[in-house]
Amino acid sequence: MKKFDEDFWWGASSSAFQIEGAWEKDGKGESVADHNSFTRSAQQADTKVASDFYHHYEEDIKMMKELGLKTYRFSLSWARIIPDGDGEVNEKGIAFYNKVIDCLIDNEIIPFVTLYHFDLPYALAVKYNGWESRACVDAFRRYAQICYQAFGDRVKHWQVNNEQNLMIRVDERMNMYEVKLEDKERVRAQMDYHMFVAHAHATNDCHEMILGSKIGPAVSSTMTYPASNKPMDVWAAKMNDNFKTNYALEMYCFGQYPGYYQEFLDKAGIAPVVLPEDKAILAAAKPDFIALNYYRTLVASYLPVDDTHALGVREKDVDFDLYGYFQVEKNQNLSATEYGAQIDPMGLRLVLNEYYRQFRLPLIITENGLGTADVLTEDGKVHDQYRINYIRDHISACYDAIQDGVELFGYCPWSVMDLLSSHQGFKKRYGFVYINREDHDLKDLRRIPKDSFYWYQKVIQDHGLTD
Repeated sequence: MKKFDEDFWWGASSSAFQIEGAWEKDGKGESVADHNSFTRSAQQADTKVASDFYHHYEEDIKMMKELGLKTYRFSLSWARIIPDGDGEVNEKGIAFYNKVIDCLIDNEIIPFVTLYHFDLPYALAVKYNGWESRACVDAFRRYAQICYQAFGDRVKHWQVNNEQNLMIRVDERMNMYEVKLEDKERVRAQMDYHMFVAHAHATNDCHEMILGSKIGPAVSSTMTYPASNKPMDVWAAKMNDNFKTNYALEMYCFGQYPGYYQEFLDKAGIAPVVLPEDKAILAAAKPDFIALNYYRTLVASYLPVDDTHALGVREKDVDFDLYGYFQVEKNQNLSATEYGAQIDPMGLRLVLNEYYRQFRLPLIITENGLGTADVLTEDGKVHDQYRINYIRDHISACYDAIQDGVELFGYCPWSVMDLLSSHQGFKKRYGFVYINREDHDLKDLRRIPKDSFYWYQKVIQDHGLTD
């Protein structure tokens, strides 16, 4: 029996652009996520309807209550609240989220709110090239303050943004379509820095404006094994973790880039422009917890520079290789999902221990799940034992990490229901609840609990794994 404390936060997660739909209803503006989805409308579902949470939120929250959730981690759409990002406030957007928050509280579910999940208002991308401009920092700070003022009387737990450390690696997420190739890494570093400053402002303002508030970053976690016991491969694995996640956690927690990262920025000639006042702003911003999203581990070996690749040259996108540091390889010892994510529950135990050892802050998992195609049977059921197996093994790893001494206070799998996958539409499903639609056929959007829904319901009732 693997029992968790009775106050452990069993939850589930989603994001606004992937679940809400109603992309331009009641004054909502277009976001970068909307824009990107429309470029693929012919191939897959886009954000126009998604899971239609906007029109089904009461029904959906009742299902969350039936599931037994203690918390629901969801994001607000910046473009629903401020359609052009830095102009007039859309009161209908505020009203919608007030209704969602009140409904959650009425159903005894703690609202756990992310301010920004990949969906920058598109107008800011057009006006400023988004995060490249300091004006985007000011716009985000104002947006956060508006949210704190509107919802802070009821929402005490906040995340500033989702996976900045992953978002910054993906050109599409940053709307980096027209940046010259020779400028790309400099612009990327500047955007990243500006998001850190905005994160710091939002953290400081939250603590000042909301009595009893808790706020922290949500990172895409990275756990890398060395490809061999060669010292340079061991170093490469550590640097892969450092460059993809740890540098960001150090900035969030300590207010400055670690030496290895600042040295890289300087040597590569891409160090961002900073303002004198930033140092104090960053240093003052102390997170109350760290949220992590966990899906897989990686393997890395040393990648030396050569005649055609200088120090710091990147290849690939999300799991990029970096000359002078590391290249990512396949782990031959793990199975993988049909979309390539290698399944490794032990990696979750390891990364929880690593983050707690480094930062000594409470931890919560805000994403973890199995994305694959589900089949709705003729009698209206979804038998997803594969998802049950995946989540059971990762919950077991959470329990083991707690026994190791890690202060883990919650687990919020991805996702509460099927929602729009950015690159696979509704072919790739993660939810405990099946949404009866296909990419180009909305059908009836019926909500159908999967086998995993009833299994997770029992886990929550039992305060852990008893089978």
